[in-house]
Amino acid sequence: MKLVLRALLGLAAALAAAGAAAGAEVRVAVAANFTEPAQEIARGFEAATGHRAVLSFGSSGQFYAQIANGAPFEVFLSADRERPQKAEAQGLAVAGTRFTYATGRLVLWSRTPGLVTGQATLARGGFDKLAIADPKTAPYGLAAVETLRKLGLHRRLSPKLVQGASIAQTYQFASAGAAELGFVALSQVAGTRGGSRWVVPAHLHSPIEQQAVLLKAGADDPAARAFLAYLKSPQARAVIRRYGYETE
Repeated sequence: MKLVLRALLGLAAALAAAGAAAGAEVRVAVAANFTEPAQEIARGFEAATGHRAVLSFGSSGQFYAQIANGAPFEVFLSADRERPQKAEAQGLAVAGTRFTYATGRLVLWSRTPGLVTGQATLARGGFDKLAIADPKTAPYGLAAVETLRKLGLHRRLSPKLVQGASIAQTYQFASAGAAELGFVALSQVAGTRGGSRWVVPAHLHSPIEQQAVLLKAGADDPAARAFLAYLKSPQARAVIRRYGYETE
């Protein structure tokens, strides 16, 4: 009887451990431009592995500051390569886990049909407000500034710039009409009908190479490593491309 009881207790413990492993959570810091694809990828990840990705969205610069100050994220999906590289160099991330998960595209977008016709829209300057993300913390904001400088328009248009704390807030400014147009991520308007847009040629700014890295807090977490592995899967890459990103 004791042997049977021990066996049952052992089986229950094993099942509980397996259930805990299957239902583990991974905390992921996600660049704001990647909000919608990340949510879709997280659903696919949970269906495929049983693990759940708990996503937080914001600017890459702000997330890096939080991670450097001990925020308990296990995976970092940045909108650039600079901050994951820095995290790796400063011992905040696991060496050898960094990779490019997407290359973003910048777009000049307005909710008003016909307003955006290309770079000529910027040159004419027939608008009061142009929204961009903070170039100090948001890579898409930096790309917007680089574009304006490459076109020789930054000095002239600077008084019209309205800065969002992240690319998500920048899109809100443009979509709500607080700014007539804005430099946003193509992923944010990929499924949007109406309005007008100009996909900024890639040669006008530095590549928006978005990198992922495993953080020290997730070094021994199988769910964190599984999430990064799933991010490289054909299923995840198909989602990423559908939102207007390029993948390797």
